Amino acid sequence: MKEQEIREIFDNQGEACERLGSPFTGRLCRLAGKRLAQGGAVADVILGWRGDASALGDSVPLRLAGALHALVIKGRSLLLAAVYPPNHEAVTDEALWAAIAAALRTEEAFILDRLTGPPQTNEVRRIGATLPMFLEVARRTGLPLVLSEVGASAGLNLFLDRYHVILGEQSWGDPAAAVHHAPKWRGEAAPVGDLTIADRAGCDLLPVDPGNPADRERMLSFIWADQQDRLDRTRAALDIAAASPIRVEKADAIDWLARCTATPMQGVAHVIYSTIAWQYIPKAARDEGEAIIRAAGARATTDAPLAWARMEIDGKTPGTGLTLALWPTGEEHLVGRADFHGRWIDWYGWP
Repeated sequence: MKEQEIREIFDNQGEACERLGSPFTGRLCRLAGKRLAQGGAVADVILGWRGDASALGDSVPLRLAGALHALVIKGRSLLLAAVYPPNHEAVTDEALWAAIAAALRTEEAFILDRLTGPPQTNEVRRIGATLPMFLEVARRTGLPLVLSEVGASAGLNLFLDRYHVILGEQSWGDPAAAVHHAPKWRGEAAPVGDLTIADRAGCDLLPVDPGNPADRERMLSFIWADQQDRLDRTRAALDIAAASPIRVEKADAIDWLARCTATPMQGVAHVIYSTIAWQYIPKAARDEGEAIIRAAGARATTDAPLAWARMEIDGKTPGTGLTLALWPTGEEHLVGRADFHGRWIDWYGWP
């Protein structure tokens, strides 16, 4: 990509961070886009990025933001810590960039290494979008659920039944749970009913082990530094996941889908789902994965139903589409829209 295109990508990412409630990360991205200068090893790699540096590609601005945040979390840069949240509001752009520029020099090897890997978070608030879809499946089938998540990261959203979630005037889970979420709810009332999860599993090309300190630190570094509530919620969810023997499987999504749909699951409703993950699979593989799911749907029965729940970008605004398909009938509906981070849900319901 051309240098000017990459600078514009940093500016666009800054705007997106601001819209999603992180003015500090937005400021950091905009500063980097303006002030990175050729001649330093990190700047040369970024400004000469080979590939798509945008959010739909390699997300280079968020790779850099994650690397810098990791230095703060690890206590490796006192200069950065002094200008990072919660100290950032009184800090000038000049002081912030001076600390960043110093880190780019003194922690060059660490930052270059972090730039080689993609950002990876596990946004727990997306359970506000998946839970009503799961409740709808449970209501319509009357069966316990088996959850299969594609692109599950650390698998934190697989444990939504161990959290406390408020959807409008209704709530699920233990009010004393360590993880709470109450998205802004609009539209129809959420489905009502019991939710029993008989089993759960997930796959990811780069799974995060919630019990591994290095994995935890890396994932937390990609959470925006001025969003303390997200950091606290994710740490609590990591503790819950770490206490379980279930771990996300390192696997290609298409191979994994072929295996987990090979035989209909009797006596349960099998729910395949993803949250802002499907788009990162190459198109040819997405087409193959969809064909696998729909073929499995054609084999479903009332005693072994299959659902496909998606919280994915659909080219429309605001937010993301919530799409639910259910077999053996094969009905498929746009049941709502949601904020990328699950802060709000606009629920249409099943027609």
